[in-house]
Amino acid sequence: MKRKDVIRYLNEHGCLLKREGGSHSVYMNVSNKKTSTLPRHNEINDYLVKKICKDLDINPIK
Repeated sequence: MKRKDVIRYLNEHGCLLKREGGSHSVYMNVSNKKTSTLPRHNEINDYLVKKICKDLDINPIK
């Protein structure tokens, strides 16, 4: 899945960019203060996207 699509999905579900790391971006779910890292690759594995959604406690992308 494209990184920009994942970022758009996270933003639509109440997650904001907390900070930029060396090779990852850290996103936080504002409602429950949970965080997860998003790698800076153009393509992100679907299994990793599901894990990121689980970490942030939002519904996985279909």
